[in-house]
Amino acid sequence: MTDRPRLSIGLPVYNGEEYLAESLDALLGQTYEDFELIISDNASTDGTQDICREYAAQDSRIRYLRLPRNIGATPNHNHVFAESRGELFKWASHDDLYARDLLRRCVEALDERPDVILAHTGQAVIDGDGQVKVPYEYGLATDSPHPPERFRSLLFEPGGDDFYGVLRADMLRRVKPMDSYHHADRTFVAEITLHGPFHQVPELMYFRRDHPTRAERANPSKRSRCVNLDPRRAGPLHPTPRLLAEYVWGFASAIRRAPLSPADRRACYRHLAAWMTSRVRPGAGERVEDRAPVDPALLTVSVDALVAGREGRRA
Repeated sequence: MTDRPRLSIGLPVYNGEEYLAESLDALLGQTYEDFELIISDNASTDGTQDICREYAAQDSRIRYLRLPRNIGATPNHNHVFAESRGELFKWASHDDLYARDLLRRCVEALDERPDVILAHTGQAVIDGDGQVKVPYEYGLATDSPHPPERFRSLLFEPGGDDFYGVLRADMLRRVKPMDSYHHADRTFVAEITLHGPFHQVPELMYFRRDHPTRAERANPSKRSRCVNLDPRRAGPLHPTPRLLAEYVWGFASAIRRAPLSPADRRACYRHLAAWMTSRVRPGAGERVEDRAPVDPALLTVSVDALVAGREGRRA
């Protein structure tokens, strides 16, 4: 690795001791090695700090930062990006798993396609034991050369975790930092896709873990989810009206800020208006792991065979 790594991985974490070591093993065992791993510990009160310090002592690619207080999940996500130095950037979750070649294949895709601003891979949702819960076929038109079509697809099609792809850092610095309202990650990715197409590596390499302590499961109400994202959102007022306004305004603002032609901008506004009228549709906007489970036998690949370091790197 060079003094300035080509890729920065930002891993924000709060009380992640249950799955953190597995995730670190999967990241540090990647076949692509020219990266730094920035871990920002949001004042965890469990064993997260000990795990992070142990791994940092063993691998010089890790920078462990511990915040003096819990600033919330969204500010912490923005913090790891602000600390990054690489030409490329990827957010990582403390509980997800990654096939050994995920980083290499995404970086190769970005090198081969200068027009592409984000590269990601096929994914499946796994449970707390690492067993496949929902294989997922990516169906979004984020590879379209037309910004309005990419935007329309992100509005209307469910699923997708492009937020966790490998991105060009210079592009990421041109968009507004992620906000802290519920589902702000969707408006954030929508703004990103207005800057250029995405590429999906057609191989299953990303395993998103769904478990009872995952943020959205542990915080079932809008109010608790907002406070988890940013403690400054705690308050007596019911959050729903504000959230709806912020959510719609987030999409509208993304269109306004994006480098679009007048015709493309108008087309995006039309798609947004159509999407707003469609929200009464049952199941609109549901996440992939919230759908009916799929028989794991339909998946012909073993998570254990793909993911690096499942046996654990620590002595």
